[in-house]
Amino acid sequence: MTSGTRWACPLMPMHTLGHGFVPAPVHAGGLRYHGAAPLVSHLLQGDHIEARAYQQLECFEAGVQFARSECIVPAPEANHVVKGAIDEAIRCRDTGEEKVIALNLCGHGHFDMAAYAAYFAGELEGHEFTDQMLNENMKELEALPTL
Repeated sequence: MTSGTRWACPLMPMHTLGHGFVPAPVHAGGLRYHGAAPLVSHLLQGDHIEARAYQQLECFEAGVQFARSECIVPAPEANHVVKGAIDEAIRCRDTGEEKVIALNLCGHGHFDMAAYAAYFAGELEGHEFTDQMLNENMKELEALPTL
């Protein structure tokens, strides 16, 4: 690039595990992407949000709890945010902190009842993403330029 060249868009770093990352076969829909969108990465970088990871089985448990209390069956990928909201509500209850907890329920599970049937039948597995797996994927990214 020559001096004086202008970018047509703002450059933001993206959090990723690299294009070679293959996630475990869980019922997570769109959450199987290997990276975070630029806006989400920017919010993470600025400490405006925090990322949390949950296991598939605990997310389904949260989705069932939500369905039983709210009469809405969340899509399997939405169960992750339901789990986070429930955990935050429990934390606030335990600490006495008063907080408004908002969540974006992005889909319903009516079209993925087979996943819920598998959950109730005990056919879904818990998958652990270890630090070793993370480090192996991050090695592939070491050669990439940083901003």
